Amino acid sequence: MDFDRINRSQAMMDAQTYNNDAGFGADPMDFSDLPPSMSDQAAWPPENKPVNRVVLLSGAVMNPEPVRWLWPGWLALGKLVILGGAPGTGKTTAALSMAATVTTGGHWPDGNRCSVGDVLIWSGEDDPCDTLLPRLIAAGVDRSRVYFVSGVNVNGEIRPFDPSTDVAALLEAARELPSLKFILVDPIVSAVAGDSHKNTEVRRALQPLVDFAAAIGAALVGITHFSKGGAGSDPASRLTGSIAFAALPRVVMVCAKTKDAEGNERRILARAKSNIGPDGGGFAYSLEQCEALPGIWTSRTVWGETLEGTAIELLAEPASDTESEDSRDVCDLLRDELSSEAWTKSDLASKPVIDAGFSKKQIWSASKKLGILRRKGTDGSRDGWYWRLPGGPETGQDSEDSREDSEDSRS
Repeated sequence: MDFDRINRSQAMMDAQTYNNDAGFGADPMDFSDLPPSMSDQAAWPPENKPVNRVVLLSGAVMNPEPVRWLWPGWLALGKLVILGGAPGTGKTTAALSMAATVTTGGHWPDGNRCSVGDVLIWSGEDDPCDTLLPRLIAAGVDRSRVYFVSGVNVNGEIRPFDPSTDVAALLEAARELPSLKFILVDPIVSAVAGDSHKNTEVRRALQPLVDFAAAIGAALVGITHFSKGGAGSDPASRLTGSIAFAALPRVVMVCAKTKDAEGNERRILARAKSNIGPDGGGFAYSLEQCEALPGIWTSRTVWGETLEGTAIELLAEPASDTESEDSRDVCDLLRDELSSEAWTKSDLASKPVIDAGFSKKQIWSASKKLGILRRKGTDGSRDGWYWRLPGGPETGQDSEDSREDSEDSRS
């Protein structure tokens, strides 16, 4: 048997199949449909072959429009908004309070009046009958204006709604609510069928919701959690998953539990990010138990004072007396080991402070507070860094920060 001949025949058949599928013509060597030279591109593409064309709009024919606010500065109509926070902070209850305000045309926490509208809610975590509706009732909802997504009808059979695949069907249903102004998706991560930690996959998955909000002209609020750790950092960067969860929405709100200067627990709603208005600011709130209907107990949000400051500042807890005393102690000890007139090896200056029980990280923070000057030793590569207090001769260089910060702050 001539295997070489069989292999050559098979190769020709494969090539023919590829060319047919690709639309190149019957002859594998027929290049007549390939793009012509740059000088003859007016004839490309060949006739009867579809091509995607980019649509360009001139600014001269476009009409500038203001952002339309449902809650000025906080909830914009036609935009995606994220509400994040740690478990137990009352994110969903706060969001339901907002929803109830929309249904009655009530007042927002800052006193602004809300225009009345309908509300659409999907939750993958809480039951509408025993959790969501009682909380809405406790918040004073107009029940005739709130709608829950209960499932999808597929050929007469009802299956659970999947925000990662059913947004188009949801859009069709939402068109039946001409007064729809507020949409709640809890949790928003359910809209991501792929890896929620990959930027491109999250952006691709959330885009249908962004388009949905724009098409309906309603504020769409997605609820998500904080990742573990990160206390003290930008709250918007603490959202679980990809940074796209903070980048794609136009406004990011956060709920948190903190303590005031007296050590009393308080809850705060803060605006961590806004691309379409001012950021910062917030409101204190509390959760109280109440009887929504006879025998049905639930929780509701009670809004408090208006707060000023950035989200980082509002969510930061005041230092304890012990922390403040430790900070003073390490500064005093380090100051005693240094002079403003002479350079001292940083290792020698730090040793008594370490022996007193303080960490290198605490020493480094104290050096920052004291404004310590730094320079590299000149006696070879093994010569370390030297420190002195400010106020002496203006010599030396402060180039130790990056290296010292990365090494000494580990312990």
